[in-house]
Amino acid sequence: MTRAARPHLALALALLALGWTAWHAPRPEAPAFVPPPARSVGAAEPRFTTRLLPLAAPSAHASTLAELADGTLLAAWFAGSREGADDVAIYLSRLEPSGWSPPRAIATREQTARELRRHLRKLGNPVLHVDPAGRLHLFFVSVSLGGWAGSSINHKFSDDGGEHWSPARKLTTTPFLNISTLVRNPPLMLQDGGLGLPVYHEFVVKHGEWLRLDASGRITDKVRMPHARDTLQPAVVALDAEQALALLRDAGPGPGRVQVARSADAGRHWQMAPALPIPHSNASMALLRLGDGSLLMAGNPGSGRASLLLYRSRDAGRSWQALGAVETGQIRNGREPEFSYPALIQARNGDIHLSYTWLRQGIRHVVFNTAWLETREREGGREPALPPAEGSP
Repeated sequence: MTRAARPHLALALALLALGWTAWHAPRPEAPAFVPPPARSVGAAEPRFTTRLLPLAAPSAHASTLAELADGTLLAAWFAGSREGADDVAIYLSRLEPSGWSPPRAIATREQTARELRRHLRKLGNPVLHVDPAGRLHLFFVSVSLGGWAGSSINHKFSDDGGEHWSPARKLTTTPFLNISTLVRNPPLMLQDGGLGLPVYHEFVVKHGEWLRLDASGRITDKVRMPHARDTLQPAVVALDAEQALALLRDAGPGPGRVQVARSADAGRHWQMAPALPIPHSNASMALLRLGDGSLLMAGNPGSGRASLLLYRSRDAGRSWQALGAVETGQIRNGREPEFSYPALIQARNGDIHLSYTWLRQGIRHVVFNTAWLETREREGGREPALPPAEGSP
């Protein structure tokens, strides 16, 4: 054997050993979802309130919501001089009796770069999650080189409600380069204490993916959500212990629709389903399973982000009724307003919380109850007369 051939042989043997190890690695037990608990909310008057969260920086985007064990509501988002700028940080605010607290940076580019021991260009897309033990998790995106297609997912946690955080840890989602995996929507709890995390791939081709994490946060499985069109940012709900529904952002050419995938084995396999007959812009959606078993979706209809609408399904996502716009605006000075990237959560008391990007300047928070939703259904989704948001200029 020539000296020049030895490095190639060593590389081939290493790859063979790696493949053998992966092939014979023990497979995790079959997963099962922990469906959200049923919540019976008594009769009440329809209620709808809205306010703007305190500003953290001139530009804000991509909010996420979580409820702590004591009922405290948290919101996180990224903010800076503009999306993708090196001064963008992840901010956290909590809803107190007097209102939302001043935003506090919980992950900056410089801090995260030190914790990961690597160069970072920018941060984005935070996702909050509270596990049954009360631990608060933060997943967020970082980029070292290039644009968002070069992203990786990072994870950190807090055991005191967000006051102090562990150092960031980069998730290993691919064996080579470990880039182009992004997160946008919250995970689902699994009965073994792990998580199912909806993510997406954006380099060359765009498609949704499903990561399975064990109780320690280690990735044990990764599954692609197949589609004939480019898709992004899956939002997933568990329908029962085995079945799940994913709604995906349509990133293909031409007019978009809400793309759909379903799983019948708790995320081990996903099948493409017919797209919903709902035109939708190339933008993120939020999906929530309510305590009565119905589903609630928030998104941008048509081709732009100038209106944010709600939809409700009472048949596991097969048909949807439009409930009207939460907010809509008109083109001013040649620019279309933006109300986008919604997040949804139902609190223990039954209140439904919605947050979303408001004009790329801030984050708006809306609270309503199921009585308000049912009023919207009876009225056929006609535009409601909304009160002005607290803090609106």
